[in-house]
Amino acid sequence: MARAIAVHHGSFGRATLYELDNPLITHAHREGHLIFYLGGGRGQFVVRGECYDLDEHNAVAVSPWEPHSFSPVNEGECSYVLTLYIKPMWFLENNRSAEFALKFGTPHIHMLPEVEKWVGRLSSLLLDDQPSSRFDGFLFETCLQCFDQSWEGAQDRPLLHSVYSKFSDFRVRRSLRLMQECYSHEVSIDTLAKEVGLSRPHFFKLFKMQMGVTPNLYLNTLRAEHAIDDLMSTSKTITEIGFDLGFASQAGFTRFFTSNVGIPPTDYRRVAHFV
Repeated sequence: MARAIAVHHGSFGRATLYELDNPLITHAHREGHLIFYLGGGRGQFVVRGECYDLDEHNAVAVSPWEPHSFSPVNEGECSYVLTLYIKPMWFLENNRSAEFALKFGTPHIHMLPEVEKWVGRLSSLLLDDQPSSRFDGFLFETCLQCFDQSWEGAQDRPLLHSVYSKFSDFRVRRSLRLMQECYSHEVSIDTLAKEVGLSRPHFFKLFKMQMGVTPNLYLNTLRAEHAIDDLMSTSKTITEIGFDLGFASQAGFTRFFTSNVGIPPTDYRRVAHFV
């Protein structure tokens, strides 16, 4: 069972302190994120089909929309993890080259002294359980250190072209608009494929090729993000939020939220606050 110890929302991202003792299924986020080991049992993340250690020497970087999963090295051991979620616009505004927009160079981050310093400051701020005007600055410096490190020694590649090519096919763009409009109720892949004029296999293949995730995973991410927004910005009950997203019961919504975010919605609302 995952548990959130603290969640802070800032102007360009959020940070969560997690207690994890079970695997997390393959999922994705619209944001890029960084995962740091704070103590307890060590873990492993699978990103881009490769396995990366999460321990006192190694952190993990995940680019926006990259599918990833987590598992503890030793089953049943509890891991304490700091996870940062960074809005994609931050990459566009703060990377040193437009070619590197929206991407980390590698998922592997070394816990160098400068990175450890900023992770320690962020963790201490969150554990105080009080909003702080310093949060955005700490988040910015931590992300910048890791982002720059991820590209050290990387060969120049036409990444900007690959980013924009994600939006080059009009049928994928149309399907994205349709998903934005109908995320609150069940929509089948067959229906989406028909709406954009493709067979189901062709649509599935084209969408995954251009977006990097399956249509189902994209829809789940949209629904989870809207649920987080409602939890943070409205007084709706958990049942009402689930119903607005197309779930027939609170139990069904709670299972969905826990699978995609890592903790139950009641726990998220209890510990989260804006900075």
